[in-house]
Amino acid sequence: MAEPDTDHLREWAASGELREWAASGAMALTGRRDGPPIAAPGSAATMTTAALRDVAETTVQRTGRAPALPGAQILGERAAIAGLQRAGPLSCGGAFRVLATSDGWLGLSLPRPSDLELIPALIESDVPPDVWVAVSAWAASTTTRAAAERVALLGMAGGAVPDPHRTDRAGVLVSEYGPRRHRRERPRVVDLTALWAGPLCAHLLDLGGAEIIKVESTRRPDGARFGPARFFDLLHGGHDMVALDFHDPQAIDALRELLADADLVLESSRPRALAQLGIEATEIVAAGTSWLSITARGRDDDGVGFGDDVAAAAGFVVADGTDLLPCGDALADPLAGVRAAASASTALLAERACLIDVSMLHVAAEAAAGPPAEEHCVHFHDDTWWVHTSGGRFPVHDPVARTPRVAAAALGAANARWLGRQ
Repeated sequence: MAEPDTDHLREWAASGELREWAASGAMALTGRRDGPPIAAPGSAATMTTAALRDVAETTVQRTGRAPALPGAQILGERAAIAGLQRAGPLSCGGAFRVLATSDGWLGLSLPRPSDLELIPALIESDVPPDVWVAVSAWAASTTTRAAAERVALLGMAGGAVPDPHRTDRAGVLVSEYGPRRHRRERPRVVDLTALWAGPLCAHLLDLGGAEIIKVESTRRPDGARFGPARFFDLLHGGHDMVALDFHDPQAIDALRELLADADLVLESSRPRALAQLGIEATEIVAAGTSWLSITARGRDDDGVGFGDDVAAAAGFVVADGTDLLPCGDALADPLAGVRAAASASTALLAERACLIDVSMLHVAAEAAAGPPAEEHCVHFHDDTWWVHTSGGRFPVHDPVARTPRVAAAALGAANARWLGRQ
């Protein structure tokens, strides 16, 4: 048998990824505002498409019906709704940047007011008039390792670019198998996640016919509620909304009952958060409910991470002049979300409960490690950016977003149904 033409296969993969990257809306978000869109390394778009295909196939096995799933355009949906544009060297959301250190690069996210309050402690100076100018000067005066250690010490989101630990494990780990479980015709999923990756996973499971119960804290609801309503509606429309005071022992008892009766639990908090409430994932799995965690760097790491800084640490950056620019919009979030959905959909088919550990860093690193883009150039004409390759040309599409099916329910709207006493 003749050996396969691996060079040809690599070229085909690179060409397919570049075309899908351009069509996804994420390429339009990569680069400088006054410059051309830029191709990303690896295979973010094709990996997204493959994971969505896995969700579809396992859903057909479970239900006999093909779900109506989105495509790789989900990579740009949040930006489309929020009106974000490429803004290198900043992320398109404006809260992340890759900074040059004395011997390398440091990624840093400043999305929360508390992050800005920590800037004097980070740079060991007074509050600067221009945060990014001051932080850039501080980074340039120290090593990557020292800067990353200080960022971690202060509980901020960021670290070395690339992260030296990005290849030390698989993106998705499955372990801690529990007993045989009864499979409901319509699986019940309790969603404890917030922001983008976890809710995207829940949304895709919902499109596959699962029943989703979203649980939020009455004191600290999902932060995405305070962002664009259309994006929150897109990911949560049709889900039952439960709100609990996590400082109330009776509420924690009610949460335990809800988890025990679920087929699958989704969570995206740092491992110690639920443990402090006396809720252990391994105990839930041992009782017959599958559990899926989405964290920045895995369940054994308590660090903070957001989609932009984690993606950069994984290798999703592009060089432009003297800067490294981020790729897409919080790219690690949708990548982790679709991979989590594929694993969760498989778990809903399984006879035994299991614990699934999804690391955003390592999922993104697997995607970033794909083949480089084929040789190409990008030109603007007819009011459109076009990618030109040896095989032809294709347009760079702007981000687009689907229309939500229904508006998301209010905080705690389903308490009476699921908690009774509330």
